[in-house]
Amino acid sequence: MFGKNAQPPIKSLIAQGSRIDGNLKFTEGLRIDGEVIGDVRAGAEQPSILVISESAVVEGEIHADHIIVNGTVRGAVHAKQLLELQPRARIEGDVQYKALEMHQGAMITGLLRPIDADEKPLLKLAAKNT
Repeated sequence: MFGKNAQPPIKSLIAQGSRIDGNLKFTEGLRIDGEVIGDVRAGAEQPSILVISESAVVEGEIHADHIIVNGTVRGAVHAKQLLELQPRARIEGDVQYKALEMHQGAMITGLLRPIDADEKPLLKLAAKNT
């Protein structure tokens, strides 16, 4: 029914105005609109997607297969597959990725490292939104 690259569903939400103090582990999909002070990790047993919205702030490391950032992350980012940086993304920390898509306006203060340094990283050109 679904193709090999079908995205997992987003089943959990940390709403704007909410704050979590402590580490967080999730499965499949998570959207953060609020604030998380601690590490955010996807379970390794199935594909995962993490969405950090424009209003979100995460202070800690994040680990997932597919990560979409349009808010603020203060900590290392580890995207096992794809890291998408939307125009309002702000990352203060080192970034590790397999494929990277970065829109104009996104900012990273840290090192960019492809997961497999021997292999040429896949860089995707972000589509111009007009």
